[in-house]
Amino acid sequence: MAAAVGVGIFIALTAVLFNFSVHKVEEGHIAVYYRGGALLASTNGPGYHIMIPFITSFRSVQSTLQTDEVKNVPCGTSGGVMIYFDRIEVVNILNRDHVYEIVKNYLRITEQGTVCTFNKVHHELNQFCSVHTLQEVYIDLFDQIDENLKTALQSDLVKMAPGLTVHAVRVTKPKIPETIRRNYEIMEGEKTKLLIANQKQRVIEKEAETERKKAIIEAEKQSQVSKIQYQQKIMEKESMKKMSVIDDETHLARMKARADADFYIAQKTAESNKIKLSKEFLELEKYKAIATNTKVYFGPSIPSVFLDSDSVSKITKSNKK
Repeated sequence: MAAAVGVGIFIALTAVLFNFSVHKVEEGHIAVYYRGGALLASTNGPGYHIMIPFITSFRSVQSTLQTDEVKNVPCGTSGGVMIYFDRIEVVNILNRDHVYEIVKNYLRITEQGTVCTFNKVHHELNQFCSVHTLQEVYIDLFDQIDENLKTALQSDLVKMAPGLTVHAVRVTKPKIPETIRRNYEIMEGEKTKLLIANQKQRVIEKEAETERKKAIIEAEKQSQVSKIQYQQKIMEKESMKKMSVIDDETHLARMKARADADFYIAQKTAESNKIKLSKEFLELEKYKAIATNTKVYFGPSIPSVFLDSDSVSKITKSNKK
């Protein structure tokens, strides 16, 4: 009976020891071990591992991309105004081969995981604020704080903690005194009004410019139309002039042809008459004329009414003889 109880106790103790000695490391994490508060040099990757129970403890350190936060960072500007940054997020990744050195020198392990202390965040941010005014930190140069802080942190980590890489830094808008914040709100409101006024002025100028261009285009259009109409009228006049010249030339040619024809007819008629008016032809025509008369007078006493004065005188002289 006692032997059975002893075996049972042994099995129970073995089970308890096994339960506390076996531990699991999640993917993307590296296990670091402590013994008596001292960090051991040995580390383990994801999976199940065994350690000495009750003496050795372990913590998981994330070795993938993670975001650490630094909260409520005070910062004094060059003008002496104290402002506070509620949250600064540092996106970083830890190389698994440098986990031991980084954890030993720069990280503290909590139940939630790793927290990057980054004391340089406070230092670099205060360095930036101390040489700039509130206007520059809060408005003018605020968009440069993220990049400047990232560059400064990475430069220091290369020397002090190789293996830890900063991918990005996000800085929230700082808190400033309420009276100054209200002044900034009023100033932003005035700027907004000014921008609206400037925009309205640009719209009016643009509309005026558009109207001016439309007027110019319309004037150019009218000018081109007038020019085309003027050229069209000139072409019409030139066409009419050419047609008139052609008509005149045609008429002249027609009249010349008619005159030439009349001249030719007269010339031919004259030539024909010249040929016809021979002595014999005239004699024949005389007798034809006499034959056509109804009365014929014969003898020496022909009435003078049918003779001219020369003929009458000739007849008178003949009778006297």
